[in-house]
Amino acid sequence: MKLLLLLGLVTLAQCFALRVPLRKAKSLRQSLKEHGLLEHYLRQHPYNPAAKYFPTLLSSEPLQNFMDMEYFGTISIGTPAQEFTVIFDTGSSNLWVPSVYCSSPACGNHKRFNPEKSSTFVGTNESLSIVYGTGSMTGILGYDTVTVSDIKVINQIFGLAETEPGTFFYYAPFDGILGLAFPSISSSGATPVFDNMMTEDLVARDLFSVYLSKNEQKGSFVLFGAIDHSYTTNGISWIPLSAETYWQITMDSVSIAGVPVVCSNGCQAIVDTGTSLLAVPNQALNTLLGALGVGSNGEISCSAISSLPDIVFHINGQAFPLPPSAYVMENDGYCSLGLQGMNVPAGSGEQWILGDIFIHEYYVIFNRANNMVGLSRLH
Repeated sequence: MKLLLLLGLVTLAQCFALRVPLRKAKSLRQSLKEHGLLEHYLRQHPYNPAAKYFPTLLSSEPLQNFMDMEYFGTISIGTPAQEFTVIFDTGSSNLWVPSVYCSSPACGNHKRFNPEKSSTFVGTNESLSIVYGTGSMTGILGYDTVTVSDIKVINQIFGLAETEPGTFFYYAPFDGILGLAFPSISSSGATPVFDNMMTEDLVARDLFSVYLSKNEQKGSFVLFGAIDHSYTTNGISWIPLSAETYWQITMDSVSIAGVPVVCSNGCQAIVDTGTSLLAVPNQALNTLLGALGVGSNGEISCSAISSLPDIVFHINGQAFPLPPSAYVMENDGYCSLGLQGMNVPAGSGEQWILGDIFIHEYYVIFNRANNMVGLSRLH
């Protein structure tokens, strides 16, 4: 009995050792607004969230998918450690940070990796170009020790950014991106960080989980190799992946008041911690707004929130409701829906992006052992 208790305590201690706290900070959109740059920026850079997932939509615009991101964590690279603030992004697979080789204005306001100050760095002659939303980052690849919480990944390949297009990135509250999607979509064939964690047996289980607290509450985290069952008291619904690229699943339909209104014949959805809103194909968005009785600009009276219905996602034969308190955003006394339209290429079918607005309502488990997503309602 004592041995079992001791083993349980060791497991619990290990579980918490692999937890990366995520802190909430001002989004890039908020920073641009405060500096009086937001309207000019939005005019200059029309944005299509689908470009992140369909490379054929590549253009030379900045990293707009992260405009509304508010949750960031800390990792370190090198020996001795150089710290960076990153987005843990389940919608991409590469790790990259700014480097001292970067002369773009955006890099000047962020921490930059200096390979000469790391005794464990190994350089390469390989280049890297990564598309995010409607923009790209270019740089070179190198190897070094990457530390995530207490996990040290030796000889992890990562990108050293040399260019970061768009002056707007100067105001971004993060330095780089740590991708948590599959190797199949990794630029330059670079092995993702979590894949190395699994290969080197650095995690107890081949999964990680994400909790995003609501509003200004603290406690958000990414937990590597474990499930925190204090967040799964409502049970876990396991959903098989429909593709091992992004964390992509099949939705049966999306309903309001018991009636399917969009995705009626089934559609695809990507669970993406690197997208803040719900991204919806334009035609489906118009239909959804109509069913909700909301105008095409998505703005509503804040006093009307209580009269809005749940948006219910039907996935793998189960219902996952999203209440108006989750999908309506309030900012400076104005309210709008956290839904964003996107142009999906012809022939790609109806595809949704379930971003942080959805993840706020569910503890999400990304299971690589069984290629499934687990959802547990938090409220």
